[in-house]
Amino acid sequence: MSNKLDTLKTKIEQAKLGGGTARIEDQHKKKKLTARERIDLLMDGGSFEELGMLVQHRSRNFGLDKQEFLGDGVVTGYGKINGRLVYVYSQDFTVLGGSLSEAHAEKICRIMDLAMQNGAPIIGLNDSGGARIQEGVVSLGGYADIFYRNTLASGVIPQISAIMGPCAGGAVYSPAITDFIMMVEETSYMFVTGPNVVKTVTHEDVTSEELGGAEAHASKSGVTHFACANEIECIQYLKQLLSYIPQNCEEMSPRLPYHPVNEIRPRLNSMIPENPNQPYDMKEVIEEIIDKDSFFEVHKDYAENMIVGFARLGGKSIGIVANQPSVLAGVLDIKCSNKAARFVRFCDSFNIPLLVLEDVPGFLPGTDQEWNGIISNGAKLLYAFCEATVPRITVITRKAYGGAYDVMNSKHIGADMNYAWPTAEIAVMGAKGAAEIIFKSEISKADDKEAKLKEKETEYADMFANPYEAAARGYVDEVIVPEVTREKLIKAFGMLENKVAKLPRKKHGNIPL
Repeated sequence: MSNKLDTLKTKIEQAKLGGGTARIEDQHKKKKLTARERIDLLMDGGSFEELGMLVQHRSRNFGLDKQEFLGDGVVTGYGKINGRLVYVYSQDFTVLGGSLSEAHAEKICRIMDLAMQNGAPIIGLNDSGGARIQEGVVSLGGYADIFYRNTLASGVIPQISAIMGPCAGGAVYSPAITDFIMMVEETSYMFVTGPNVVKTVTHEDVTSEELGGAEAHASKSGVTHFACANEIECIQYLKQLLSYIPQNCEEMSPRLPYHPVNEIRPRLNSMIPENPNQPYDMKEVIEEIIDKDSFFEVHKDYAENMIVGFARLGGKSIGIVANQPSVLAGVLDIKCSNKAARFVRFCDSFNIPLLVLEDVPGFLPGTDQEWNGIISNGAKLLYAFCEATVPRITVITRKAYGGAYDVMNSKHIGADMNYAWPTAEIAVMGAKGAAEIIFKSEISKADDKEAKLKEKETEYADMFANPYEAAARGYVDEVIVPEVTREKLIKAFGMLENKVAKLPRKKHGNIPL
């Protein structure tokens, strides 16, 4: 028996060494942690249970029969993060570059199946050179098996991908299907075709970091939701993100203790500038409304004219979608519509109530927007709100113009409660533009055209550039003093807590992708 125990002990030690001490040192020289070190940082101490530690690849081609590693380049298992069950796989770059083989893929699929069966989040720590070329089509089949499970799990359990090294070619599509992607600056990258191929085909000379690094995907493509300074920060962000979301689509997010106090926030009364065209920072409004220091922004560096993120209100997790007047006046464009639509659909999938803070002058005009599909892309945000059945509340702080008013969670598309501040302007367009159209003839005949335009602009503003016409028709439930916003929202979300809403019976809708 002792010999058999020694054999097992040796195998376990061998598996934990991955590709060996030399390759582990190389990993550290690149400022990267090993697969197991990442798991140790991520999971509660002593909670991780590894599965498939002794799995090996089955290929004998191209010298692979002489390169066998226990675990086959990926560590898989389950454990707890802040006391909550999660499943995780962590690719090991020290073993054949973390390349994906048939056995490697089977281990990941096994963990994903368990996550689905038991209703818990799945976390992928990606660090791989891609498909194991020596295995040919078998490795490609392994990727497809993973993609299929990602798709089936979408909207059922939260899926989070942390890119902590290379992720190229077909490998990028598993993270792309998951709910959130995190990347590490300078050590991770994602692209379908690498710099060498790009240079050959398009003659562009670009580095891996420029082409598919964390900064590029955080600010330009929007592929990644979080760009992290290092792997430790990435894992901290991952834990923080999990604290706002439920285990699965049947549960609610964790709540923190909340003891009601004076919820009046007088600073909100002076947030909106006297000049209706002067910008202000909507993030300051958010901070005054939510529980202290609870805002966790998503997609911070992408399409900054729209703010999305998680927060807590009275201890409960909510999702926030807000126009940002300090960037492009908070206008809706292609990028921010996609950003917000994606976030709305995530929150609706996982029972997270939505708060919309609205100050929007309309959609961004121009040939670039029209030719690149602002119509179909703007419709994505409209569709996402219309389809959402979670509690939805809108607060109009200032401008709510034109079709953008409809799209930003108006009462007409199913919002449960709509509040407006006295500074709200709910109209088809701004007073100046409206006056130029409505009173065109009268202005053109006037001796002093500028004075007449100003007179008609004031006339239109007095009639429509306020929240009272909408309130009179019931499109706004209440015009409120800004300082009571937090108190109103806590009560309203509490009232909506047991909301029941069902969509018409269908296989699924056809969102304008």
